[in-house]
Amino acid sequence: MPLDRFIRALIQWQAADPPAPARTLTAAQLRRRYAESAARSRGGAAPEPVAAVTDRLIDSRDGSFRVRTYRPLTDRGRLVTYLHGGGWVTGDVDTHDSVCRRIAARLGAVVVSVDYRRAPEHPYPGPLRDATAAAEWAAGVFPGRDHVIGGDSAGGSLALGVAMHQRDHGDLAFAAVMMAYPPADPEMKSESMRAYGTGHLSDADDLRWYYEQYVPNPEHRADPAVDLLHADLRGLPSTVIGTAEYDGLHDEGVELAARLEAAGVAVEHVPAPGLVHGYLLMADVVPAASAAMSELLSAVERTLAPVPVAN
Repeated sequence: MPLDRFIRALIQWQAADPPAPARTLTAAQLRRRYAESAARSRGGAAPEPVAAVTDRLIDSRDGSFRVRTYRPLTDRGRLVTYLHGGGWVTGDVDTHDSVCRRIAARLGAVVVSVDYRRAPEHPYPGPLRDATAAAEWAAGVFPGRDHVIGGDSAGGSLALGVAMHQRDHGDLAFAAVMMAYPPADPEMKSESMRAYGTGHLSDADDLRWYYEQYVPNPEHRADPAVDLLHADLRGLPSTVIGTAEYDGLHDEGVELAARLEAAGVAVEHVPAPGLVHGYLLMADVVPAASAAMSELLSAVERTLAPVPVAN
């Protein structure tokens, strides 16, 4: 499918004034740029209404971090622990406020958005430990709910890492895993990375720099929570994976879905034709992104409430 016309306009606008490469900026500068971009993506749209929003600090192994809890207007007894994207370096609960509000409203779920501590100050496995601690905290505070662990981009990778940790070392029973365009191969060797790794609102060299900050020790690049394509994926919860057609990470998401299915995991792959990496943050201003997010959440809905088979 051709590039969405709104996305094409955004690409042309960015090409007229290309952003500085990530490796030429400090983490603070990148975080500020990402926050400004996320704010522009909302386009002044009114926030999705929810019943209540609260912030608080929770403890991890070696410190504390913030979580933001959204209570839906119509509570259907669900819980989503959500891990934001941003290359493990940028992004926070503010940049993903609109995403979490939409999830709460669409799924009727309490959403716990996790402000995990980020690289390079807190490299791997720091963000994964915070994500795990947040999921455990959420399950303790909101017990008895169908619990989804989810995230976009880097947060999607963390979500699967948390699910693997709980399978092997914990006692949380997730009802589903939700990932939008997750990075799954630190070698970044896919055909889609070569085809769409530049000129499509995200840059392969920027992602390579993000990996360098998140996993500075090369020996850890082979860890299952980093190299998802070579992890043991057996025994994981039902999983929904969203990909974007013109995303450098597209093929990694498709291959991850196939490997999960081969490992016996129930998987639904939700493609987003005509879209690029980061489309969840564009849902307020790009109609196709809004529709793609709705499709992703509909797949989660089907996973949580499967249609019974008639006898």
